[in-house]
Order: sequence, then C-alpha cells, then structure tokens
Amino acid sequence: MSSNTSIIELESRYTSGAYPKREIAIVRGQGARLWDADGREYIDCASGHGVALLGHGRPEVAEAIAEQARRLITCPEVFYNDQRARLLERLISLAPEGLTRAFLCNSGAEAIEGAIKFARLATGRPGIVAAMRGFHGRTLGALSATWERKYRQPFEPLVPGFTHIPYDNLDRLAQAVTEETAAVLLEVVQGEGGVRPGSREFLQGARELCDRAGALLIIDEVQTGFGRTGRWFAVEHHDLRPDLMALAKGMAGGVPMGAVLMTEAVAEKIQPGAHGSTFGGNPLACAAALVTIDVLEREDLPRQAAEKGEYFIGRLRRIESPKIREVRGLGLMVGVELRERSTPYLRRLMDRGVLALPAGPTVIRFLPPLVINREDLDQVTETLASVLEG
Repeated sequence: MSSNTSIIELESRYTSGAYPKREIAIVRGQGARLWDADGREYIDCASGHGVALLGHGRPEVAEAIAEQARRLITCPEVFYNDQRARLLERLISLAPEGLTRAFLCNSGAEAIEGAIKFARLATGRPGIVAAMRGFHGRTLGALSATWERKYRQPFEPLVPGFTHIPYDNLDRLAQAVTEETAAVLLEVVQGEGGVRPGSREFLQGARELCDRAGALLIIDEVQTGFGRTGRWFAVEHHDLRPDLMALAKGMAGGVPMGAVLMTEAVAEKIQPGAHGSTFGGNPLACAAALVTIDVLEREDLPRQAAEKGEYFIGRLRRIESPKIREVRGLGLMVGVELRERSTPYLRRLMDRGVLALPAGPTVIRFLPPLVINREDLDQVTETLASVLEG
C-alpha cells in the first residue's frame, strides 16, 4: 500500500504547483471522517471546500452514480435527457420565488461566469458592482468580480466594467449603482472573505437599489447553498429574491456540478447559442444531484445544519482565549477570527486530527459535512482550545 510519503513524492513530481499543499495524502472517507495513506484519522471540517454536504462514502450517491454510468454518462444539451429534466424540475421546486429557469454547468466559477454573461445580455449594460472581500472564482470574469489583490494582480488586465464597494455598506453601494450597471453581485455570507454574514438591511437595500436602477441582483450561493447555512439557500434568511443565483459545490454530492437559476425575464433574453457547456447537465452529475437533494430532504439536513451550527458557535464562543477576536457564522459555515495569523493554528489542528480552512489571513473556517455529530463538534472545539493555548 502507498504511504503518505510515496504519494506526496509522486504527485509533487508532476503537479503544476498551483496549489499550496498540506503534507498528507487523503485516501478514504466515511461520514465526517477522513483517513490518510498512513491510516491516520481526521475530523473533516473542510469538506473539500464545502462540497461534502452529505459526508463521505454515501452509498446512495455511489449507487446512483454507478447505475447511471452503466446507462449513459454523457449527453450534451443539444439533446433532451431524462435525468436532466428531472433535476431541472427539482431545482426550480426548491428555488426562491421568481427563479423559474436554470442553466447547468460544472463549477462555481462557471456559474458566476454564466450569471455575469446573462446579466449583461439581459440588460444590455456592462457594469458589475461586487464587494470588497468577495470571492467568486478564478476564471477571468469571476476573478474580475473577486476583490483580493493577490488573486487578481498576476493576471491583469482583467475584464473591464467591474467595481467594488465595502461589504455591508449600503451608502457606498448606492453611489456605485448607476444607469450603466448590469448587476450587483453579492454573497449572503462572504466565505473566503472571512465568514462575514451580511445584514438584512444591506441585502434588501441592494434589491431595492437594483430595482430602482433597472439592474439585476446576482447572489452567489456557491458555498452557502443546499443547506449549509441552515436553510436550503442563504437568501431565505432575509426573504431575498435575486434575479440570478449561482450554485455549485455540494449540489451533486461531490461530483462536479454548478447551476445558474434565473427569472423568466432574464431567460427571455437568452437565445440559442448565447452560452454553452459541453459537460454541463450531463446525466451522471444530474443523477448524483437528484439523490443528493433526496438525502438532504429526507434527513432534513438544512434544519440539522441550523441546530448544529448554533450549538457549535455557542461552544466556540465559550473558549476563553485572548487570541480569539470574534466567532461568527450561519449554520455550519463558521469562522473564528484570531488576533494573529491563522496558518500556524491550522497546521496544529491538522497535527491533532482536525482539518479546517483559512478564510483570509486571520480566520479559521469550519465547513464540516452537515451529517457531523455533536460529539465530533465537541472534539473540534476542545482541540481548537488546546492549540490556542500552546
């Protein structure tokens, strides 16, 4: 059997170098647990950057994928398909009111790219207003909406027409939205930007500003969608009705998939050939998404995320450490902001069997599977308290 060392050496020999790697090789998962090649066990609070909503090794997902793979793996959208038709119906039945159409793709960045294109197409305007600390992806359009300079600078010049305002600042947003604005693009909870929930006043204000200016509201639910924040979609916390909504990450149980949901008014402006995706809406991913939605619904995982998140945040806030500035989050999307850089503590957590993520330079981000139990959350809290003492 391969060891951590042998796998790391082999992968390092051929990989591009684009990723900052952690020195373990994950080879197996079950529920909220992962194992490396040397047999060491970890509590997974990274979930593949929020993807593993159902946890790892779900037999329902594996069986759906295997069954569909034996029938038909690929079928582009120039033909109709049974799995795609069922998934589209299911997505729209779950969607916030007014979102009645969907474009299927393969990732969050693709969903954001599609939403930007559809907004420009529907309005005939070029401008996109996004938020500081926002993160929307790494392709050129999505990167143009992303604020962090370290991601942007090496690839400039980016797509023109993008401006950024401070998040949760309605006055600055009002100044930025003009008759040239196609859309305002926002996260309900900024993920990479530090797990920062937006206020109802700001988000509803953004809706009103868009309505007055004839602009569209795009909500990025790539990380927050499908129960992560304690509701099916984070917009539900604020009764927010976007014109376009980008989805991805956990929607297909770990199989790459994304979607752009939109209103009829937007869809009416889209003509055949305006956009496309070779693998978008392929039957394999659609089958995985259908069973993922079934499990989320059957086990009431959005409600579980709300209850477990409240419990977890409460436990974290009881840690007595001068190194903690703030604990914040929504559902099982939780950030612990430190008064110093988080990277050393992420390494110490990993050494003690807990995998977590950064969210900016000083925030430890926890995105566990929605199936995680309270005993594991207790262990994560105790481990964090211990590493902060060290």
